[in-house]
Amino acid sequence: MNHEVDTPFIDERKIEEALTNKPAPSSSQVREIFAKAIELKGINANEVAILSQLCDRELISELFNTAKRVKTEIYGPRLVLFAPLYISNLCGNECTYCAFRASNRELMRRALTQEEIAAEVRVLINQGHKRVLLVAGESSPSEGFEYVLKAVKTIYEVKSNRGEIRRINVNVAPLSIEKFRELKAVNIGTYQVFQETYHRKTYSQVHTAGKKRDYDWRLFAMDRAMQAGINDVGIGPLLGLYDWRFEVLAMLQHIAHLEERFGVGPHTISVPRLEPAVGSEIAAKPPYALSDLDFCKLVAILRIAVPYTGIIMSTRESPEIRRTTFALGVSQISAGSRTNPAGYSEQRQEQAAQFQLGDHRSMAEVIQDVTKMGFTPSFCTACYRLGRTGRDFMDMAKPGEIKNHCDPNALSTYLEYLLDYGDTVMQNEGEKHIAASLERMDAQQRAISTRLLEAVRSGKRDEFV
Repeated sequence: MNHEVDTPFIDERKIEEALTNKPAPSSSQVREIFAKAIELKGINANEVAILSQLCDRELISELFNTAKRVKTEIYGPRLVLFAPLYISNLCGNECTYCAFRASNRELMRRALTQEEIAAEVRVLINQGHKRVLLVAGESSPSEGFEYVLKAVKTIYEVKSNRGEIRRINVNVAPLSIEKFRELKAVNIGTYQVFQETYHRKTYSQVHTAGKKRDYDWRLFAMDRAMQAGINDVGIGPLLGLYDWRFEVLAMLQHIAHLEERFGVGPHTISVPRLEPAVGSEIAAKPPYALSDLDFCKLVAILRIAVPYTGIIMSTRESPEIRRTTFALGVSQISAGSRTNPAGYSEQRQEQAAQFQLGDHRSMAEVIQDVTKMGFTPSFCTACYRLGRTGRDFMDMAKPGEIKNHCDPNALSTYLEYLLDYGDTVMQNEGEKHIAASLERMDAQQRAISTRLLEAVRSGKRDEFV
């Protein structure tokens, strides 16, 4: 097996030792970890293992409060919004948990034409979206990988009234370094792919055929992407296939490996829970199902373990769980999602979807809810276009300088949304939120934000710092 790095970096024995046969930590030990977390420098794997086994309600409450403090200090009130855009559900793999698997005869197969992709994008633009996550099954139509490259170009070319997609993130099958270079050349943002499970035995059990059976090819995908010059990558496990505590510690080993080799870890972490999928028994009854409480613990632990890494929450989860996790550490959310090709423009073919959604609300409903909770909906894509990616982003994020860009940009893009897509009620509520946000800012941030907001009100768009 010819991989760029000869030695796999996931040490299962070390993880199991951290999770088993350990005496229960004292309250004082746990609170020492919380005190360390407030310093915003992260916590180590042993400390994560301790927190993952918390059962005491009072200490869990303190965990949540600590995560809220870290989230507020680094990210403030902003929540970045995006939509997944499924262009194909063709797949050559056999993943027992996924509706897209090759042998599933219950699924309607479809690969969108470039014209159909443009129609999907037009719907998303008219909802107010500015960034999408392009998703494709792990098999391309006859034209091969060129299909994905053409799709990226198509998405960027679509304009509707004053709207456009300003950043495309991509979730496609792991590629060779050469193919990753081609992907970078079409100006993508973050490349995202999930290991699904870091537990090697479980991985082999749930991936029974296709290229995805190769655990190591997938594991080193981010190495190849970063070698190809893609600075921002996104990782995550599919929660429910194996013990979530193992997955978290393994993911931290993955992060440590990337930091050691490339000087920076992933830009984002996703935390998808296994959801029912057409034709899949394991998806309906996950072997290691997480309770809602454990899921919230997981989000809180990740927030304090890797404080400067974005956490993505999809519409797999219910509105209630999403609301809870926003405060615990989530920084990016999808809204108004569909997980089947042509799901936005045709509003049907649910039997072509990858999994069952938990949040069926429209983009506008999610934005109104987020604003009522005190968060600022953000459509900012400035960092990608100004080169604030990878190590450069982290160099600004860790000393807190990034807030002087993110908070003003969030307000200006939110105002764009209100003026171009909001109704009168939404605009009135949004203006109140913007005014209150300006009041909370320091003088420098307020001055920057005011300048951007005035530019947007005068008719300009895509104003950022």
